[in-house]
Order: sequence, then structure tokens, then C-alpha cells
Amino acid sequence: MTRSADLEPGDCVIVSTKNSVYRLHALGGNEFHVSGGWFDRNPTESNVTVNGCTFGGLAIWTDVVAAKGLFLEFSNSVSTTRIQTVRVVRASENRDTVVN
Repeated sequence: MTRSADLEPGDCVIVSTKNSVYRLHALGGNEFHVSGGWFDRNPTESNVTVNGCTFGGLAIWTDVVAAKGLFLEFSNSVSTTRIQTVRVVRASENRDTVVN
């Protein structure tokens, strides 16, 4: 599980869902530059905040950026399909961390 408080500006969260792969580059303050999936088809809306993750219903974990088995929801009303994997690439350490 990746929480927004654990990310630094420059970190990259790579989220693989059932249908797409998203790359979320942390800008700070829970804002991200996002590419992949819906954002590749609509590049003018690439800087968004993450509302959080859901189990598919109305309840949302606002402090969670991505977690396996959940659905990622962005501030522009875009929601992903179920998350399959999450990988964090730390800008400061230049290494990958697999998060399940």
C-alpha cells in the first residue's frame, strides 16, 4: 500500500491495473503528473490530485495513493480498473520498491 505521506516530490508510482498502466510523478502536496491509460488519450488533464482508493463503492481511503486490489480515483473523476501491482521508484535513492 502506497500512502501519499510516504512520497516525496520526484518519486514515481507505477500502477498496473486490469486494463492500463499509469505513471504518477509526485509533484508534492498530493498532486501528480499522470501518464498512461485515460491520461494518454486526454493529455491536457495530466496534472491532478489523487482522491484516494476505493473497494469499488463510495467509501474512499483518502490517504492511499495506490494499493493492490483497490481502484484508484483521481480528482478529475477518472477511476481506474482494479489495481494489479504497484511499484514506487524513489527519486532520492534511484531504486525501485515493489509494494503489494
